[in-house]
Amino acid sequence: MIGIAPVLSDAEALTLAVLQALLGHVSEARWLRFAGRHLRHLFPCLPGQPGYNQRLRKLAATMNWLIGMLARDTALWIDDVRVVDSTPVECGRSRETARRSDLAGWAEYGYCASHSRYFWGLRLHLLCTLQGLPVGFALTGAKADERHALLDILADGSLLADRSGQIIIGDKNYFGRDFEATLAKAGLCLLRPACKGEPERAGARFFKPLRQIIESINETFKGQLDLERHGGHTPAGVLVRVLQRVLALTAAYLTPISAVGGAPILATALTTAADSSCAAWPARRVRACRNAGQIDNATTLVSVAAAPITATWPMVRHVRPPRCCSACMVTRSNHSVTHRGGGERATGSAPIHPPQSSG
Repeated sequence: MIGIAPVLSDAEALTLAVLQALLGHVSEARWLRFAGRHLRHLFPCLPGQPGYNQRLRKLAATMNWLIGMLARDTALWIDDVRVVDSTPVECGRSRETARRSDLAGWAEYGYCASHSRYFWGLRLHLLCTLQGLPVGFALTGAKADERHALLDILADGSLLADRSGQIIIGDKNYFGRDFEATLAKAGLCLLRPACKGEPERAGARFFKPLRQIIESINETFKGQLDLERHGGHTPAGVLVRVLQRVLALTAAYLTPISAVGGAPILATALTTAADSSCAAWPARRVRACRNAGQIDNATTLVSVAAAPITATWPMVRHVRPPRCCSACMVTRSNHSVTHRGGGERATGSAPIHPPQSSG
């Protein structure tokens, strides 16, 4: 290791980031004050808000890698039925903000049909299992084609390796003969409602209720994890805050860890949530972690998740993700940026191997 070793390890920084999202703290400064009062015995050396923010930005590539590692460690990864959809990530409202923001050029005006409103910002595209576990995601401009975003997510070979015959359930935006032919060539079966003027598609009435699952996942990100209150003002800032929330939801699906002292409080809470309706799993998983009553339990859960970083990747410190260009500042190694149709796209599909350290 070259240089001064940081007092706060990367595993501890990621644990703080996940706990911040799970416990509903939007402001980083207020979260650090809360952690200083209640979690000082777990984190004796807490950084200031500027240092904490810069540390999380440097760990963006690590977050993306960890999301995939945790998702593959769950029993839900082998599910062959997945749902796909996108949700708006608003980044500003005034015309002056849209003109002068550092996000201009990536963020753009778009329309949200679910809420019948226009917005200025980005779109988060999610590919999830029926239980709500995110297995792939992409952060694009508001006008980016959802079909192109899905193909970018599926470009990661680990999602399709030895898994032919998977079923993807989408809405009417995922249409097109060439698009469906591309998915069929990859061994995927697309189920979607019929567009206007099309004949009724086979099995539409059976998978229609499953569409509510992805809506529940989107609502979990916004209602429980405060996605629309991310507070990012730059591409790097927005990206790391979105990754923080995806990582928090993924960590909530880990195998429940028993509470300190032997009482399986968190395990019981998660099991109770799992016994309920499938569409309500994502939100109840987050609420179970937030309302378990034991902060130590949630900390233990995330600490175990972050342990492989220090165990198998000792040179993780001081990782600075490479920049794609001076305009977008988005990493290229684990979030491939493309410029298609005027919109930039940052995709995260959970690489198998951690990024290399730059020393």
